[in-house]
Amino acid sequence: MNQKEKIPSKGDSRTKESIRTWLRLLSCETVIEQQLRSLFRTNFSVTLPQFDVLSELERTGEQMTMSELSRELMVSNGNVTGVIDRLEKNGFVTRTRAEHDRRVQYIELTPKGLGEFNEMARHHASWLDDMLSDLSMNDMASLQQLLLKTRSSAGK
Repeated sequence: MNQKEKIPSKGDSRTKESIRTWLRLLSCETVIEQQLRSLFRTNFSVTLPQFDVLSELERTGEQMTMSELSRELMVSNGNVTGVIDRLEKNGFVTRTRAEHDRRVQYIELTPKGLGEFNEMARHHASWLDDMLSDLSMNDMASLQQLLLKTRSSAGK
């Protein structure tokens, strides 16, 4: 270890504040995610990962391979496969195999899936607006700047 590099002690006030900050970030994410999961399940009988897949397909506006979806959503191929199985069963997506390589599957949003996604997206936006209603526009702008700065600092 470099002599200039200092391992903070438990009593270091900056270290304590860093831990508090991390725990607050984590608790905010957890509370919001739990509420969204519950709202999607109750109102649309879908999971948050299913909504995420529909959202990605809608955003790109074209078919995607399972690997592309996995990469964009930052989850394993196995996780995406189970989500796609349920979405296909509900008629929200279609799955077709590539002619050049039968191992490659293309996933595409169906018209039914697009319609359902648009309805879910409207509710999703409203739910988030309600959850963050105690924050002013300035609060949200400040928080976004701080979160970008946090991400940059953490990514060094």
